[in-house]
Amino acid sequence: MHFTSETSSNGVIERTFTLDEITGVLWSPTSGTVGAPLLLSGHAGGMHKKAPGLVASALHCVTTYGYTVAAIDAPGHGDRPRNSQDQRWAEAIHRARAAIAPIAPIVIDYNMSLAERAVPEWQATLDALQALPEVGAEAPIGYGGMTLGVVTGLMLTAVDSRIAAVSFGGVYVHDALIEAARKITVPVEYRIPWDEDEIDHTAAIALFDAFAAREKTLHAHPGRHNQVPEYERDSSARFFARHLGRAADTASD
Repeated sequence: MHFTSETSSNGVIERTFTLDEITGVLWSPTSGTVGAPLLLSGHAGGMHKKAPGLVASALHCVTTYGYTVAAIDAPGHGDRPRNSQDQRWAEAIHRARAAIAPIAPIVIDYNMSLAERAVPEWQATLDALQALPEVGAEAPIGYGGMTLGVVTGLMLTAVDSRIAAVSFGGVYVHDALIEAARKITVPVEYRIPWDEDEIDHTAAIALFDAFAAREKTLHAHPGRHNQVPEYERDSSARFFARHLGRAADTASD
C-alpha cells in the first residue's frame, strides 16, 4: 500500500492510496486509531470512492465514533479506466435509460462482473490495512454499501470471516445474491428505498429473509437509493457502533 496524499481537517485525516491497480482512500481521526473499528465502504454503481454520500457517512463515523473508514474504486470507476466490456455495459445502460426501457437485467450482469473482480481486491486491501500499525489485525471490521456496493459486500462477506457486521442499501435482487445471503450469519441491517422504480419490494424482502443472521433488521424509507435520509445514515452508524464497538476515546460520548 502506497499513500499518495494526505490532508487533515476538522479532526479527520484523509489519505489516498494505491495498491497495485487499486485506488482508495482512508479516513481516520487525528486523535489516533489503534484498536478502533474499521469500516469498509462500498460505493454505488457509476460512483467512486469519494462520492458525496459515502464521504458524509465516513466523516460521521470518524468524528462521532472514532472509526477508521476505507473505500476503494470498483474496477472501471473513479480513478480506474474501464475495460472494453465495462464500456459496452455502461453504454447499454445509457441506451436503455434513453429509451425508457428496464435497466435491471443489464445492471445485474454488470454488477456481478464488477463484484467478482472487486472481492479479491477488497481482500487484498483489507490485508494491507490490517498490516498498518494504526489499524492492526485485531480491529473489528464492518462493511457498508448500496447498489453495486451491496453486491460486492454480499459476495465478500459470504467468503471472508473477518467481516463482523454489514449494513446494506437497495439492490436489484437475483438468485446469486439470495445464495450469498444464505451464507451470511453476522448482524445485518438492510434498507429498501421504497420508491425505487425497478426494485421489486417482494424480491427485496426475500433477500432480507434469506440472510442467515440471527440478528437482522429491515428498514424501508421513502425515496430512491440515492436519496437516503440522514436518519438512516445515522441508524447505520449506530448499528455498527453496537456490533463493532467504539474507539476508546469516544466510548463516553
